[in-house]
Amino acid sequence: MKNMKSNKLGTMPMNRLVLNLSLPMMISMLIQSLYNVVDSMFVAQISEEALAALSLAYPIQMLMIAIQVGAGVGMNAEMSRRLGEDNREMASETANNGVFLGIFHYIIFLVLGLTLVRPFFEAQTDNPEIIQYGIEYTVIITTFSIGKFMQFVYERSLQATGRTFYTMITQGTGAILNIALDPILIFGLFGVPALGVYGAAIATVAAQLISALLAFYFNAKFNDDIDMQYKGFRPNFKVIKRIYAIGVPSMIMTSITSVVTLLLNNILLQFTPTATAVYGVYIKLQGFAFMPVFGLNNGMIPIVSYNYGARNKKRMISAIKICLIYAMSMMLMGTILFQAFPEQLLALFNASDEMTAIGVSALRTISISFVLAGFSIIIGTVFQALGNGMLSLWVNVIRQLVVLVPVAYVLSLSGDVHSVWWSIVISEAVAVVFSVIVMRYVYNKKIRPMSNNEPLNPERFANEQV
Repeated sequence: MKNMKSNKLGTMPMNRLVLNLSLPMMISMLIQSLYNVVDSMFVAQISEEALAALSLAYPIQMLMIAIQVGAGVGMNAEMSRRLGEDNREMASETANNGVFLGIFHYIIFLVLGLTLVRPFFEAQTDNPEIIQYGIEYTVIITTFSIGKFMQFVYERSLQATGRTFYTMITQGTGAILNIALDPILIFGLFGVPALGVYGAAIATVAAQLISALLAFYFNAKFNDDIDMQYKGFRPNFKVIKRIYAIGVPSMIMTSITSVVTLLLNNILLQFTPTATAVYGVYIKLQGFAFMPVFGLNNGMIPIVSYNYGARNKKRMISAIKICLIYAMSMMLMGTILFQAFPEQLLALFNASDEMTAIGVSALRTISISFVLAGFSIIIGTVFQALGNGMLSLWVNVIRQLVVLVPVAYVLSLSGDVHSVWWSIVISEAVAVVFSVIVMRYVYNKKIRPMSNNEPLNPERFANEQV
């Protein structure tokens, strides 16, 4: 008999289920957004060069997140589908191989952090202060990133089985700890030496490690839907292949964001380092709008995957509609915030007159695209939950590589930095059009033909692709 905690994915009223799974993640991600903002606020007190350094380091952080999120999406969707098929053994096998992948991915960034950080910054700027600050921060967050990788793995195991309350605790604890440690380590409070940018990095990795240990404990103590065994473990490459089949498109998709951020930083550097600092501030602030939506889609993936595995068409469609409404409503609130209070938001980062002049235009222009982005994020999540991550990848490729960067470059030729921000609005509009076209195809191909309570065929679902 299916465990009642995982069975709620197929029985609980949908609106209640979406909130039950997503609300803890939304709250924890809002806290994550807060500590990202606070982190940059404290670093901005050092200098504008230090803030610019963190902006230039962001593509590396995004690359790490890309690997984590991609593997997590694949692991989450595969585990939820197996639980929907009532296959506890395969769900447990997926979780164990997810731990293996977390360690493997950490080793990759350990090597990169020890070898490529200095060339990365020297290739972007000749400002010695920015280079030094960037190296100090980035070496720490890459070589000590084991906590972040393992946190993602164990949190995805909790999410896939519907225990998102515990992920709220792990992420919230890490965020609060980071906020508390930042001023202590950066400025040297309570007898601690002032470590500057080093302190910001140390606060980050320490918080990640604590979160990972908490997530490990919650899985061991409360997650009885899966058996996580380490003694005598051997990698199962068939399971790893399935995780990557779903997750690699998401990895590439988020990696594209890293590449795009790198390219946009270099376009903006042609105007002034302040423009790059503004873009870095925007990325931090946009989390207040985007992170709750990412929390929503993290809760949405196991719901759609489970009910796809159980062949419950009605519940799948209901989940998608409800999540679209919530996502676009939250993004509208973000737009209102950015339109009404851009000066106040920038003042949080000790903005100079030049930074304020550039930043007000940036925040007001880019926030026009928020509602469009909310739609595309949810539709892309549907593709991932159905095991068709490549479709999400294509939406993102068209949105960013095909549209955003070329349009940003063309607009930059006008010599007006304010025009560059419109490239983001244009790219989001194109992404919506393409998402609608692809979603109609997926619906007609995979969802419309389904009948509720269609008999399970696990082998078919394991290999099914659009």
